[in-house]
Amino acid sequence: MSQYLPTTPVQSPPPQAFEPISVGISEDSKQALLEQWRAITRHKLPILALTAMVMIVATVIAFALTPIYKATATLMIEPGKGKVVSIDDVYSSGVQAKEFYQSQVEILKSREVAVRTAASLKLWELKDYDPRIEASGLGALLKRAIGLRAEPVVWTPETLAEAAGLKLMDDISVEPVRLSQLVKVSVETPNKVLSMKLANAVAQNYIEADRDARYKVTQQANVWLTSRMNELRKNLTDSENALQTYREQQGLVNLGGSTQTLVSQQASDLNARLVEARTRRLQLESSYQQVARITNGDYSKVPAVVSNPSVSFAMQKEIEAEQRLGALASNMGTEHSTYKEAQGNLRSVRETTRLQREAIAKSVLTDYEAARNTEKQLEAALANLRGTVQANNRQEFQLGVLEREVASNQQLYDMFMSRAKETNLTADLQSAVARVVDSASPPETPVRPKKVQLVAIAGMLSLILGSLVAMLMAKLDNTVKTGEELEDRLQLPVLTTLPLLVKQAATNASRMFLEQPQSQHAEAIRTARTGVLLSSIDRNSKVILVTSSLPGEGKTTLATNLALAHAQTRRTILVDADMRKPQVGARLGLPPNAKGLSNLIAGTATLAECLHAVEGSPLMVIPSGDIPPNTLELLHSKRFEETLALLREAAEIVMIDSPPVEVVSDSLVIAPHAEGTIYVVKAMETAYPMARKGIGHLQRVGAKILGVVVNSLDFQQATRYYGLAKGYDNDSYYGVPQQPVKQISTQRKQA
Repeated sequence: MSQYLPTTPVQSPPPQAFEPISVGISEDSKQALLEQWRAITRHKLPILALTAMVMIVATVIAFALTPIYKATATLMIEPGKGKVVSIDDVYSSGVQAKEFYQSQVEILKSREVAVRTAASLKLWELKDYDPRIEASGLGALLKRAIGLRAEPVVWTPETLAEAAGLKLMDDISVEPVRLSQLVKVSVETPNKVLSMKLANAVAQNYIEADRDARYKVTQQANVWLTSRMNELRKNLTDSENALQTYREQQGLVNLGGSTQTLVSQQASDLNARLVEARTRRLQLESSYQQVARITNGDYSKVPAVVSNPSVSFAMQKEIEAEQRLGALASNMGTEHSTYKEAQGNLRSVRETTRLQREAIAKSVLTDYEAARNTEKQLEAALANLRGTVQANNRQEFQLGVLEREVASNQQLYDMFMSRAKETNLTADLQSAVARVVDSASPPETPVRPKKVQLVAIAGMLSLILGSLVAMLMAKLDNTVKTGEELEDRLQLPVLTTLPLLVKQAATNASRMFLEQPQSQHAEAIRTARTGVLLSSIDRNSKVILVTSSLPGEGKTTLATNLALAHAQTRRTILVDADMRKPQVGARLGLPPNAKGLSNLIAGTATLAECLHAVEGSPLMVIPSGDIPPNTLELLHSKRFEETLALLREAAEIVMIDSPPVEVVSDSLVIAPHAEGTIYVVKAMETAYPMARKGIGHLQRVGAKILGVVVNSLDFQQATRYYGLAKGYDNDSYYGVPQQPVKQISTQRKQA
């Protein structure tokens, strides 16, 4: 029935969407690279200024430097052309071709070639190579001034050439050409013609120095060979005389063969005979021992006796006689004469057999004794002959030593004679080890300074250095820069970000929400108000504390504007709890002697006397009041808690402006009594560790942090440097035209 069941068609997998090729960089790495790029772009003007300044200085230095010209001569080093007739066995070091080539390169750089060149051209007559100028120059005067007096130098052509050659060595460079026998010799001087002359002179003096060195070596070899030949001739004569004297003393005659051939043959024969005698004696020894053990004269069981042919024949006769006697006894009886005759015959045969056995036994004893005596005699003879052979061996060994010494002296003498003749022939025929392939010519352009390259490198290095310094400054800069970064580091929400105000507007910023309700600053305050209201939406009243790490971060400006914003929708009281440096009353135009928080806590004024209205807003303000001497005691008192309870009944929002956390501990006392705390940080000034430390203090005393407000952020700069959204600095917000920040009128300020 399965054929009637519906079948589900096999669906092919949907095609995969196009995936772009990824570079394989993690998001953290991308973010780190982006931060570094932002740090560079943030300081691009100082970096470019530094680069331009360094390039200008490098240009001036490059054009002020003395141009240096480089002339090059090319040599070919030929290891095989050292001499016409080889005498390598006498004075060659036996180096391989590669080592020889490298050795010649080092010789080109040597002091000897440089001094030889200086002497040939009299370089000390030139200003740059005259050592006498340095000895009387400013450096010498300074040394004498500090007490470093050198011994006076007596300048001779040799000392001048030595000093000038040492200076010339610094200007010479030798460069082997790979996979060839060519070497480039270069000289760098400020004079192009002098560079050419020096390069050619160095090459030529190297060739002449090599030729002179080879000629000197050849002469030294000739002298050494001559002295050695005289010594070898004397050694050869002495060794020949010693050989002849030894032959005469020992009475040896050289017949073209070994002096001990006959003795060796005799020893070989005796040794062979001794082996045979010893073998014979060993063969007879067993039979001898068997015969010697017989004491009753019955040798019928001795194999050596029984196996003897004569004994075997006698025993056969004895058997036949016994058989015949037995036959006669059965046929004729024992009394028959024939039987008796046969019986006598049997006794005779048995006696014969016994005698044969005894004779054979005696012969075995006799043969064994003879074999043993023969062995002893051969051993004695071989021992005597061995002493003679040893004496002959010593003589022949000594004779061989003398003969080998004569042959060795003869060979050495012949070889040195041949080499001496070769050396005499080649003394004046030495050819150069190298030749000039390409002479140096005057260079057209200087090799240094490379002005364009120098300026480009200086600019590149300054650009890199400036970028590194910018990135280092960015790494060391731990101040707040953006809200997103602040959230990541503090793990707290950012309620809003307030824009940076110009100096004149910043002095009147406390009433900006009223004066410029359509400004970007006012819109940011509304954003903060929304965040505060949503933080505890179910509560009818709440106490909000506003604080910061240090003074000057904008907490009072935020508290006044946020209180003005809340006052539009809710009953709001702004309390100035900074009784040490109060600012709320002065910024909102209240009289300086107005009753306030300190009077209310102390009980010297009623709530109605401490509440003051703000012109143009339903906001009520409680200033700090009279500055008390014991501010912290007031905040710790029961009266302060009762005052907060009273304020909760009088208003829906109580906004408290408190002192900075890192300056005094007033905020830490107030925070546990508030439903929420807003922490203010200032962009590009407040450090993250400082903010983290202040928030930590508040959290340890039980404060509930509603969020953080970033104050004084330059949106345009942040957009350029940190890649923030474009809406941060738009002139309109969701299509609503934004009014620029204007200076508050003097009339309002006076009011």
